Amino acid sequence: MEQSNIDRINELYHKSQSVGLTEEEKMEQDALRKAYIAVIRQNMRANLNSISVQEADGSITDLGKKHGGVSHVQS
Repeated sequence: MEQSNIDRINELYHKSQSVGLTEEEKMEQDALRKAYIAVIRQNMRANLNSISVQEADGSITDLGKKHGGVSHVQS
């Protein structure tokens, strides 16, 4: 997500706390927040899918393949 979108989320939050938002601004805020959360979830999923664990016998278990249901991490 671009920094300008994050800045806009913050602007709308501060405006909502001081003078309130119009219906259009509320819809914009909601859309921006949903997009932000989607990016956070995507990044978290990519991080979790890239975890590998070395087992006691020395073998490596790719947790993304085992539990994430993915064969590789998509950007």
